[in-house]
Amino acid sequence: MNIHSGKYKCTECGNCCQSGHDLVRHRRIHSGEKPFECTVCSKRFTEARHLVNHSRIHSGEKPYRCHVCNKAFSRADYLSTHVRLHTGDKPYKCSLCNKCWSDISSLRNHNYRAHSNIRPHHCPHCGKVFKTNTELNYHARIHTGAKPFSCRHCSDCFRRHDQLKAHLLKSHSEGTWFTCNVCQHQFIERSELKKHSRRRHEGVKPYVCSECPKRFFTARELRLHRLVHSDEKRFYCGLCNKSCKFPISIVRHFKKCAAKFGFNQALGN
Repeated sequence: MNIHSGKYKCTECGNCCQSGHDLVRHRRIHSGEKPFECTVCSKRFTEARHLVNHSRIHSGEKPYRCHVCNKAFSRADYLSTHVRLHTGDKPYKCSLCNKCWSDISSLRNHNYRAHSNIRPHHCPHCGKVFKTNTELNYHARIHTGAKPFSCRHCSDCFRRHDQLKAHLLKSHSEGTWFTCNVCQHQFIERSELKKHSRRRHEGVKPYVCSECPKRFFTARELRLHRLVHSDEKRFYCGLCNKSCKFPISIVRHFKKCAAKFGFNQALGN
């Protein structure tokens, strides 16, 4: 009723909250205020619960355990998603193709990858198109040479944040490695540890092709596989404008094309 009455309404965006406390937390989205700081890495958060979840990265605490395979998780929602691997439950259905997913993030990624072909952001240097402005900004640094991420310990600068993170871990021992609890292999990103566990220890292939029975470990492998079922050729040679289905095909073609036209420097670069 509070939501309908507009009693706790945000003056910035018009969003209505259930309570005054919820409204205070919501306003931090607009103000950028992050009052909760991690004492280990100084990362800040808008809510205390987000800090609690984050702190388990450093402590290694995993209080939520699967009753089927005994695998432990740092968050309850991670456990809920994992349990669906055993039950086969896929409550999130795509409204366009009726494909079902076990978690909401997979459904969102599916909609973005499979059903959105709009690429409104064009690179002014090479004409390559992107779905988001963030992707374009990352790409543009290849041309401009911009390296906005600088190390606070030395003079090194990097084009991407993940490169800076890797540098801090390897060169200055700052940050936290993600360690596999089976083989003790260490990773810089949690996503890389997740891929490793699926491929090396679990054998789980959660990404299923909608056109054939094939399954894959990662979303990228599935995206590349889907090109087999498509007639689209979206990879172009910048020298002769030939188009190919697969990125590896255009790389091979470009090397031959560059040699043919005498662009030996292009091969080196």
